[in-house]
Amino acid sequence: AGADALKLFPAEALTPTVLKAQKAVLPPHVPVLVVGGIQPGNMRPWLDAGAGGFGLGGGIYKPGQSAEETKRKARAYVEAAKR
Repeated sequence: AGADALKLFPAEALTPTVLKAQKAVLPPHVPVLVVGGIQPGNMRPWLDAGAGGFGLGGGIYKPGQSAEETKRKARAYVEAAKR
């Protein structure tokens, strides 16, 4: 229908197996962005299942948090995605 990307939410209620099944019937050029409950330690199974990216919010920033803490958390996600 012309979507540039799709959002899979809430990811914590689903599994990477669900994403893999959905990717089998979606156009290959449409990325699926996984959102909700994503942490550095659970990114790899989603990537292996075909995630095109992630929506990150509360895992990186909480109100009142320092810029240094936000930077530390963001780096943890980047490092996990690289592995």
